[in-house]
Amino acid sequence: MARVTRFEDLVAWQRSRALASAIYRITFRGALARDYSMQRQLRSAALSIPSNIAEGFERFRPKEFHHFLSIAKASCAEVRSQLYVAFDLEYITEDVLITLRQQAESAARTIGKLRASVERRIKPPSTQHPAPSTK
Repeated sequence: MARVTRFEDLVAWQRSRALASAIYRITFRGALARDYSMQRQLRSAALSIPSNIAEGFERFRPKEFHHFLSIAKASCAEVRSQLYVAFDLEYITEDVLITLRQQAESAARTIGKLRASVERRIKPPSTQHPAPSTK
């Protein structure tokens, strides 16, 4: 597997970018476009996902990257929560809710896997040897 040298190569960032773009597109339509508070909050949460992945990656420190991935994953949950409210207020249809929720869940899973991989680099498996046998 090739070593990733740019945040743009990360699948987690690519999926997050696509989610942020989709969120921006829906916030320009209908009643959601007129609810400036929700529009700003939803855009901010969506935009923070790829932004945190990029920022953490560029710090070149696994512990910091792990921290920023945690923030990005939490922002996926924030987006999902806000989408439910947008649906409840009839700003988006059920189809849009389902599509964007699935997109946010996919991004979150990918971020979670990347975070686990980074965590393994921070805390490598124990190299302790078993106690010698007394036979």
